[in-house]
Amino acid sequence: MKKALIVVLAVSLLSVSLWAAAPKTYQVTGPVLEIKGDIIVIQKDNDKWEIAKDAATKITGDLKVGSKVTIQYTMSAKSIEVKGDAKAPAKSGGTKG
Repeated sequence: MKKALIVVLAVSLLSVSLWAAAPKTYQVTGPVLEIKGDIIVIQKDNDKWEIAKDAATKITGDLKVGSKVTIQYTMSAKSIEVKGDAKAPAKSGGTKG
């Protein structure tokens, strides 16, 4: 009994930690201005948003120019360039003496 409880607890903790590590999902709604291969351009207020899609993107309905759509998306880094080492924080305190 205790062994089964420990296994259930371990699986629960693992699933919670995996869920917490997932990137936040955002959404944007507006009319489709253009569809260029794997890019959808929509109008959001005064801005044009270009959002990529791929074979895994779930599309419900007839996606075409002029359709009002709501797109769910996540942000993902394509590259990261570090521009130097971080400065160590200054030590507080006076001099001994």
